[in-house]
Amino acid sequence: MVIASLGQAGAGADWFAWTAIFAAGFGAGTINTIVGSGTLISFPVLLLLGYPPVVANVSNTLGLVPGSLSGTFGYRRELRATAHLARLLLPASAVGGAAGAALLFLLPSEAFELIVPALIALGIAMALLGPLVQRAAARRAASRPESASVPWWKTAGTFAGVLLLGVYGGYFGAAQGILIVGLLSLLTAETIQSLNGLKNLLVMVVNLIAAATFALIAPASLDWPAVALIATGSALGGLIGARIGRGLPAPALRGAIAVVGTAAIVYMLAT
Repeated sequence: MVIASLGQAGAGADWFAWTAIFAAGFGAGTINTIVGSGTLISFPVLLLLGYPPVVANVSNTLGLVPGSLSGTFGYRRELRATAHLARLLLPASAVGGAAGAALLFLLPSEAFELIVPALIALGIAMALLGPLVQRAAARRAASRPESASVPWWKTAGTFAGVLLLGVYGGYFGAAQGILIVGLLSLLTAETIQSLNGLKNLLVMVVNLIAAATFALIAPASLDWPAVALIATGSALGGLIGARIGRGLPAPALRGAIAVVGTAAIVYMLAT
C-alpha cells in the first residue's frame, strides 16, 4: 500500500502515484475502446495505491467516462450503421447503470466478483459464435423473405440483456464491453466493428449515469484528483484505441476479445 489519497505523502510518492494513475487510465482507455475490460488495469492500480475499494471503484468509473467518449468519437463512422440500435438501447444502459450504482451501496462487494470470470467466458464465447449465428440467421431470412422484420422477442431480448449488463456495469463493470459485444453479436446482424462502436457508446452512458448516481448517493466516495488523472489518461487512450481497433480485421478483433478476456479471467482467478 503506497498512499491512501493523493497529497497524503511526500512529493516523490505523489509523483509516483500521479504517473501510475495516469498510465493506468491511458491503458484502460486504450483497451476499453479496442476490446473492453480496461477496468482490470485501472481499478487494481488504485487499490495498490491504498484507495478503499468503494472509492477506487467510484473514482475509476467516473474517470473512464472521457475514454469511452473519445473512443465513441473515434468510431463515429461505424456508429451510423447502428443508430437504430443506439436509440433502442441507450435507455436500457442508462437505467441499468443507475440501478447498478445504487446496488454498490446495498450489496457486499463479493456479490458480482464470484461470477465475473464465468460472465467474461460467456462474453468471449458469444463474440466468437456471433458470425456463425449471424450466417444461420441470414440463411433463414433468405429462405423466408416475407419474415424480413426482426422478431419482437429478439428486440425484447436485446433490450433486456443490455439492461442487465448496464446493472452489472454500474456495479462492477469488469469486461462489460466484452459482454455487450458478445450479446449483440448473437442477437443482431451488425458487423463486429459497428458493434464495437456501439459498445463504446453504451459503456460511456453506463459509466456516466453510474458516476452521477455515486455523486448523489455518496459524494465523499469520489477522489477528484484520481478522477482527473484517470480521465486525462483514458481520453488519450480512447483516441489511440479507436485508431488501432478500427484498423483490425474482424477475425483479429474477435481474437483480441478472446485473448484479453482470457487474460482477465486468469487475473481474476489468481487474485
